[in-house]
Formats: sequence, C-alpha cells, structure tokens
Amino acid sequence: MNKKVLGVLASGRGSNMQAIVDAIDAGRLNAKIGVVISDNPNANVLKRLADSDVPVTCIERKNFAAKEEWEAAIAAELNAHQVELVILAGFMRILSPYFVNLLSGRVMNIHPSLLPAFPGKNAQEQAIRYGVRVSGCTVHFIDEGMDTGPIILQEAVPVESDDTAEILAERILHVEHVLYPRAIALYCEGRLKIEGRRVIILEKGEELYED
Repeated sequence: MNKKVLGVLASGRGSNMQAIVDAIDAGRLNAKIGVVISDNPNANVLKRLADSDVPVTCIERKNFAAKEEWEAAIAAELNAHQVELVILAGFMRILSPYFVNLLSGRVMNIHPSLLPAFPGKNAQEQAIRYGVRVSGCTVHFIDEGMDTGPIILQEAVPVESDDTAEILAERILHVEHVLYPRAIALYCEGRLKIEGRRVIILEKGEELYED
C-alpha cells in the first residue's frame, strides 16, 4: 500500500507532530510527512525539523491583505507537496469555510476535551471550572463550525480533585500522542467513511478506496 502524504499545520511546540513522526518511524503509521507549515516563524515545531529532510515553511497571516489569500497560499503549498490529508497539530488559527470546503473531509484536528463538551479555547480550564470527573481528547474532521466536525476517535482521561488546568492538559496530552496517530492510521488504511455527522470505522477487508 502506498504511503499517504500528510501535511501538518502547527503554530507551537509541535509535540503532536513529533508523535506522528515517531509513529511513522516505528512502522505504526503507513504515511510520510510531505510538508510542515507554520504561521509562526518562532514556532518550536520548525526547530524540531531543522535537521530533517521534511520540507518546512512559514506562511504568516500578516503578509496577506485578506484571510482568504493567506489560506489560498497554504492550500497551494499543500497541493505542491501532493498532500492527501492535512493534520492540525496545535494550529492556533481558525480556518474559514473557504479553506474547509477546499479540503472537505481531508483535514483532521485533535481537541483536548470529549466533544461536544468544552469546545474552543482553554478546554482544560473549562473542564476544571465545570467540575467534571472525566475529560479527554477527541480526534475529528473539521467542518465550518468551532470543533463541531464529525468525530473519529475519543478517549477519556480522569480529572483529579486537585488538578489544575496545566496538570490536566499534560495528562490529556499523553493520550493525544497515542490517539492522533491511531486516527491517522485508520484514514491511511482507507477505513474511515463519513456519513453526515458520523464517521464509520470500517473493518479490515472492507476498506473504502477512492476511484
């Protein structure tokens, strides 16, 4: 089976991107990273890849008059590297319907809560304030809403009585590093089928192949 080409969008330290690289190197993920794009020239994710052969680039929003022009430049860079699946790995920008529709069903995100609970920013702090006993993380395809896209995988994480948002975030992050590569692997194996709001995970042997 040919390796799927991934494009990673990241703004920060890139720990989820590193987990994906580790999964590829370990043979758990039949994919390769075609390009990593950041909107932040100082992002640690760019430094992580400084000595690798993975193409990296920074496309800053401030260099474009309109958001759509900036997103078109990102899409052009992804297409130039023949990216088949886009991975949001700590990308701190909200993508517009224009971008979502350009790559419909081909953009994944991971969010540090059990969606639909606690969407948007500071999900861990929201969970602490609400007093939930269980939180977790969710891998989903993006749509035009805020963390509202079809859910692929979820995993629960306990919330302890003395947790701070930072402690909970770190506990969830460990689970993210396992769950995200697992969801990407399902896509690469042709085992994800979107039906409305639901993502059907196909059994091996009934993979979904595109013509």
